[in-house]
Amino acid sequence: MTEFYALVTGPLAWVAFGIFIIGLVYRFVSMLALAKAKDGSSLAYMSWFYGIRSILVWMIPFKSMGWKSDPLATVTTFVFHIGFLLVAVFLNAHVVLWDTNFGISIPSLPTYVGDIVSFVVIATCAVFAYRRFALPQVKSVTKCQDWFALILVVLPFITGVLAYHQVGPVLLMTTLHVIFAEILLALIPFTRLSHALFVLFTRAYMGSEFGGVRNANDW
Repeated sequence: MTEFYALVTGPLAWVAFGIFIIGLVYRFVSMLALAKAKDGSSLAYMSWFYGIRSILVWMIPFKSMGWKSDPLATVTTFVFHIGFLLVAVFLNAHVVLWDTNFGISIPSLPTYVGDIVSFVVIATCAVFAYRRFALPQVKSVTKCQDWFALILVVLPFITGVLAYHQVGPVLLMTTLHVIFAEILLALIPFTRLSHALFVLFTRAYMGSEFGGVRNANDW
């Protein structure tokens, strides 16, 4: 198991990172080509001002009509994304990896805070699952890809919490945590999670169209 852990945290980690970067570049290039082919003229009215304005407005909870229409989804969405970023970037063990592999030194969260945030993220994933089961308007548009993306996200957090609290074999849980995190990273460009890469461009496009062409707000 020790040798397998070394493989997972060494070569396989770099493979996952490489797939992520290559997939990211591929998706950006392919999406740009698709946009030019389907509606090349739309790129002409892309506006920095209206695009950034739209992005900033939609980053404020309950500022837009969309956020106001579903308070539970709004709170859950913001808490999930903030918690995900805090744990992924600033968790103490992850900070060590940033420093060891990339020479990047950043402050880390206190261990107990990272633990609490991890539980909160798992709870938000449970809320997302509940909405997909219980709300007809959400259930009707939920597909297998959506469930797959949710499972991809929550598994690294569950195994990370289990490893930290030493529930089950610690080395096994730690290895599973790393494997699931690597699978998540590698598949981001190719799953529903790719919205994390394209949401800023989508919002900038809509903001430019509404603000620069229709002279209206998009929120």
